[in-house]
Amino acid sequence: MNEPDVIQLDVDPVRFGQSFVGSEAFKALFQEGMELVEETAAYLDGAGREESRHLSRQASLAYASESMRLTTRLMQVASWLLLQRAVAEGEISADQAQTEKNRVRLNTPDGATTIAEYEALPERLRDLMGLATRLHARILHLERLIVEAEGSGRPAAPNPVAVQLGMLQKAFGAAE
Repeated sequence: MNEPDVIQLDVDPVRFGQSFVGSEAFKALFQEGMELVEETAAYLDGAGREESRHLSRQASLAYASESMRLTTRLMQVASWLLLQRAVAEGEISADQAQTEKNRVRLNTPDGATTIAEYEALPERLRDLMGLATRLHARILHLERLIVEAEGSGRPAAPNPVAVQLGMLQKAFGAAE
């Protein structure tokens, strides 16, 4: 294989979002996110409900607030993951996905739980909060990468080596 076979002048660059959502890494992230949603729902409907009954009034209020924040964060993450998967599988177009993204904000829910209130929460809830926060941060990072890579609207800069090779081929003819 010679160099002109490797360097292609009129080929669009690989888009990060398109390549990532079709990757094994995305499938693993999707699985992790959905499992965390299921695990959290099971906890809040079962053991968490029982544990919250034994909390002080102040801790019970913190539990209610944090469980709502946790649920909100996980629903945002799940919506983002499902939207990315739908685009990857061709169920919706990138334009439809953008419209949906505008409806689902990946923001961090506001709230101020004191250290004392946090420490009074059941350990399992704190663990789930930490897992959800880390997953949410990863999703935010990926979303920024996707937006930067695909949302710039600018055409990619031409490959300077390919430009030079093209000029050489025009000047001297194609290599045989």
